[in-house]
Formats: sequence, structure tokens, C-alpha cells
Amino acid sequence: MDKPPFGFVFVFLLFSLLFISNSYKLWFRTDKYYNELYNSLINKNTPYPFKDFFLKQLENRQRWETAQKIFSLIGFVAVIGADILVVMAFLK
Repeated sequence: MDKPPFGFVFVFLLFSLLFISNSYKLWFRTDKYYNELYNSLINKNTPYPFKDFFLKQLENRQRWETAQKIFSLIGFVAVIGADILVVMAFLK
């Protein structure tokens, strides 16, 4: 395969945008992001697997916030790097 199809590149960039959007909420709207996440997990109608595990992680907010921000920094670098590689492969 010489270059990835446009559909793949488009979907790849959409998933990257989703990650970046969530990272933005984590860094700049932390209270709102935390509350949305917590409320979605305590909602009985949402069928999340491992719901109790994630609720336990949210109990210590400071620890959760620190871990999420470290992960988002690493993820941001990886996502932007992958986006650049995918777009370069498509443009070749």
C-alpha cells in the first residue's frame, strides 16, 4: 500500500480531535470534566464495563487529576506525532 486511503486519514484525524478535545477539557475545564465523568459513571442507565473500578479511581480527585494530566501530555505528543506521519504518508 503506497498511501492510506482518504477515509482512513479522515477517521484517524477525527479520533485525534476527540482525544485533543478531551485533553482540553481536562486541562482548562477540569471541574466540569470531572463532574461530567463522575455523573456519567454513577448513572444507573449507562452500561459501562468496570464502572466500579473507574469510580474508585475518581475517589481521590487530586491523584486522578495528576495521573490524567501526565497521561494527556504523553498522549498529546503521541497523537500529534501520529497525525503528522499519517498526513505525510497520505500526501506522498
